Amino acid sequence: MLFKRREQESFGERVRVWLWPRRSLSRSLRYFGKRIVRLNASSHAVAAGVAAGVFASFFPLGLHFVIAAAVCWLVAGNLVAAAIGTGLGNPLTMPFLWGASWEAGKLILHERVPHGSVPHLGAMLEHLSLAQLWEPVLKPMTIGAVPLGLLSGLAAYGITRWGMTAFRERRRKRLAERVARHHMSGSDALGPMAR
Repeated sequence: MLFKRREQESFGERVRVWLWPRRSLSRSLRYFGKRIVRLNASSHAVAAGVAAGVFASFFPLGLHFVIAAAVCWLVAGNLVAAAIGTGLGNPLTMPFLWGASWEAGKLILHERVPHGSVPHLGAMLEHLSLAQLWEPVLKPMTIGAVPLGLLSGLAAYGITRWGMTAFRERRRKRLAERVARHHMSGSDALGPMAR
């Protein structure tokens, strides 16, 4: 293989790099930002796709890409941008997103959530009893994910749309300047010959 590593990474090293990139988290965020603004779609489609991905990141059960694809289809977004937008829901941010969704769900449902801790949560998770987990945990998380996802998605839409517009305007100006310089250098080269 052309770009194969000489020494294979261990499983632990791959997990570490997945959780915390080698070069830095800010460089990875800049990379994803560049990937988004360079997508070949309208500003609305890219921004709507990112918003759909951010919206889906708040939901439990890990169906983020399926939810993002459905929302993306509804709002005429870009599916690649939606996949990139789901990157908000990563192992570092998931505890915060799910905790915020659960707290928001408890506030929305008021007294319908059992007070105190969920009884035998470990046993429910061990036996994968989703029916028992639905009422005390998953229902509040799902209900709380909707308003938080909508607010975050709208913010992501605005930021992405503004960034796409600014990036494309700068690129258009750079290309116009390059064409103008090319015309100037071409006319200078032909000037002495024309005389």
